[in-house]
Amino acid sequence: MAPIVLAVEGANVVNDVVETSTGAVGAAWLIPVIPLLGFVLVLSLNRRLGHQASLVAIAASGISFLLSLAVAAQVLADPATYLRPLPTWIAVGGLEVGFDLFIDQLTVVMLLVVTGVGFLIHLYSVGYMHGDERYARFFAYLNLFLASMLILVLGSNLLTLFLGWELVGLSSYLLIGFWFEKMENAVAAKKAFITNRVGDVSFMIAMFLAFATFESLDFLVLIEAAPDLGATTAFVLVLLLLGGAAAKSAQIPLYVWLPDAMAGPTPVSALIHAATMVTAGVYLTVRLSPILVQSVGAMTIIAWIGAFTALLAALIAVRQDDIKKILAYSTVSQLGFMFIAVGTGAFREGIFHLVTHAFFKGLLFLAAGSVMHAMNNQTDAWKMGGLRKAMPITFWTSGIGWLAISGIPPFAGFFSKDQILTEAYLHGYGGVYVVGLIAAILTAFYMSRWFFLIFLGEPRFGDEVHPHESPRSMTTPLIVLGVLSAIGGLALNPVHRGPLFNFLEPSVASVAELGYEPAGPLTEAVLIPIAIVAALLGIGLAYLAYVRRDLSLGRMSEPIKGPVAELAERKFFVDELYEAIFVRAGGGLATAVTWFDSRVIDGVVNGSGAGSMATARVARRLQNGLVRGYVAWLLVGALAIVGVLLVQVVR
Repeated sequence: MAPIVLAVEGANVVNDVVETSTGAVGAAWLIPVIPLLGFVLVLSLNRRLGHQASLVAIAASGISFLLSLAVAAQVLADPATYLRPLPTWIAVGGLEVGFDLFIDQLTVVMLLVVTGVGFLIHLYSVGYMHGDERYARFFAYLNLFLASMLILVLGSNLLTLFLGWELVGLSSYLLIGFWFEKMENAVAAKKAFITNRVGDVSFMIAMFLAFATFESLDFLVLIEAAPDLGATTAFVLVLLLLGGAAAKSAQIPLYVWLPDAMAGPTPVSALIHAATMVTAGVYLTVRLSPILVQSVGAMTIIAWIGAFTALLAALIAVRQDDIKKILAYSTVSQLGFMFIAVGTGAFREGIFHLVTHAFFKGLLFLAAGSVMHAMNNQTDAWKMGGLRKAMPITFWTSGIGWLAISGIPPFAGFFSKDQILTEAYLHGYGGVYVVGLIAAILTAFYMSRWFFLIFLGEPRFGDEVHPHESPRSMTTPLIVLGVLSAIGGLALNPVHRGPLFNFLEPSVASVAELGYEPAGPLTEAVLIPIAIVAALLGIGLAYLAYVRRDLSLGRMSEPIKGPVAELAERKFFVDELYEAIFVRAGGGLATAVTWFDSRVIDGVVNGSGAGSMATARVARRLQNGLVRGYVAWLLVGALAIVGVLLVQVVR
């Protein structure tokens, strides 16, 4: 099929649209299909395959990565938005939805992150899950997860994206509750599933509104027609999309599922928290950035939700002891930074942080898994210490991840997080900038605490634990992600002038026409050193508290005192609040409604039936079939009539 070139210009997004079934883009439909076939094959033959199942799953993820590289090469060589036609999925009335693939620069970035990090996690899982009784099933679920996320990323319309969105939710449920024998794991899986369904309702209403407004769910139509949106419609539509994104990407008030998702195996935590599920909400909002820029008010709400989420999660992380829970709340906080970027119009900076976060957070989760592997699945940081010598590869790669997330140059996290804070300030969001800067200080503090307690100091574990370095299948992904975390930021986008920034420009909305003005007199040359000082301040405080022990901030000396510290340790009682409102109060309301339904509604209906039955029983006695009985009742009736007449005559 010869390429068909169309010109689409709308909402500040300008790009050629090429409809083609040739080249790497023509074969792009295989990117999600191959891991989906891997899932079916491994799940159906898991007993026969045994430990060979991992080879099938790894091969499937590796082929998807190679195909993604080929698609990226084609888009780099000939920048455009590619539409790969595929059969129609739904055709009802005015609604026509196809399985067409939508491939532009943003799609390419997401494909490479999902398949690249996903492949490394598949490889890592070989050593981590070795010996598990459901080893093959685990790899089948990993392939399903990968295929689901790729459907989400490649869909050319909201409904296909939503299909992948729901499949990701199913996959996360299966993986979080993989060790379902433990009640807390099963509960965590249900919590993640139910919380995300709340966001899905908002997303579905957004799709209804989008179809009612645009008469289509295709991204090309939405992007082209976005400038014609009314202010009220744009505001409502963006907030509805935010509802779905907040659940998937764990923002206030729907973030509570993500820390509990640590119940799953550690590779699952890395897959969910680094490169796939939690980034879906960020991807959705950036993909529809032409709609977002039609409502600056809604974007401001997004920015503040991101800022408060980043701060709240950072405060909670400071008081956590479980090494995976610390990373989980860190993920919530880092996602908050991405939403700050989206809300302040820094769409490319948000995607940049998504990419670097996939590097260093994937690294940190896999490093935590390596530590657990060496410590007999121990997760309490206070029962570790001194692992630097026993686990040199894990130590050095963890150190890179720690410096990257803390925002120390030249590591990846510095460039992406600093650019978000800089853009927030330069776009006039001074309050958001201050909240984000405080969250950045706390991030450097709690991640330094995480690193120091695990690897430095004297060992705090018993003689029954003999820490050792993990096998090569686990350390190789650590090294690769360590290299990416070290140089990825500098290579991709040093201070707004890198290849990634320029590459993404055609696929996101411009905010130049929104007329942003700086929040104050500070320039980027001043804001960058402030970010570095903030990171060093957080690291320095943690060093004094947990290495030098000159500050009374940890359990080694005296715990932090004060109401805020207590609230942070109890996670600000958010789970308890939700328990009271939605479980107890909601359960009580449901019980009352059930009583009203069974006693009042059913009582009226059943009472009517009982009355009819009683009347029928009496009437049945009158209809006995005997003529003498009928004559007798006729005589009684006649006498009654005569009696009535006589009474009236007497009166």
